Amino acid sequence: MKVFKYKINGSPYRVVVQKSDEESVELEVNGTPYVVELEPKKKKTISSIQRQVPSSDQKEVAHKPTVTRTAVAAGSAVINAPLPGVVLDIKVKAGDVVKKGQTLIVLEAMKMENNIAAPSDGTISKISVEKGASVLEGTELIVIG
Repeated sequence: MKVFKYKINGSPYRVVVQKSDEESVELEVNGTPYVVELEPKKKKTISSIQRQVPSSDQKEVAHKPTVTRTAVAAGSAVINAPLPGVVLDIKVKAGDVVKKGQTLIVLEAMKMENNIAAPSDGTISKISVEKGASVLEGTELIVIG
């Protein structure tokens, strides 16, 4: 049995982990029991990153984001986060025409700025994240139509 004490927005929380296995965790939060079901572990994948630069360095860095073709619209490309991080800046808006290699989003990961570039020419049909959002690897960022 493990006991953790947290303060969230000034409110104290006492969390007691009663039992845990690969599928669930039984715990108490301030005396209220909960059972949390866990998602199965995913295999770790490595995304290709061309280069990383410290946030203080303002050089352009292009990353190869994960791109998938969707059945939603023929010829559209979904750009996913190549690594977990925080969206620092969104350089485009829906309806913008972009060129291959143009920076679309700046993602901060491990105190490094990572520029996510357009894999091809096209028009931004959807922006799936907001500035300041935390994203996981594989999270949909932008759809180019």
